[in-house]
Amino acid sequence: VQLVESGGGLVQAGDSLRLSCEASGGTFVLYKIGWFRQAPGKEREFVAGIWRSERDTAYADSVKGRFTISRDNAKNTAFLQMNSLKPEDTAVYYCAAGLMRRSEYNYWGQGTQVTVSS
Repeated sequence: VQLVESGGGLVQAGDSLRLSCEASGGTFVLYKIGWFRQAPGKEREFVAGIWRSERDTAYADSVKGRFTISRDNAKNTAFLQMNSLKPEDTAVYYCAAGLMRRSEYNYWGQGTQVTVSS
């Protein structure tokens, strides 16, 4: 499975961004999708995950109520809608895929930079 992220950029605090993760080379509906991020000098952290649909999602406490993960199986694409962005959201954002019934994420994209200025 190959994953390609897009949609990052430089925004101001309070703005919104929508990240996309396009998958190829696998059967998209078989995979859960996760968004992770890594800020300079920090470890990579889980941001949000989606299993079969928007009714089965998980979020880090730091983004609950501001970020929304979704997927469009017909387009083999997952999204991360990020609202009310804060400077502490600045990081490289990665999408990842793993089989639904497994805990790990085996496939990773190259990442997209999100920078939020104050």
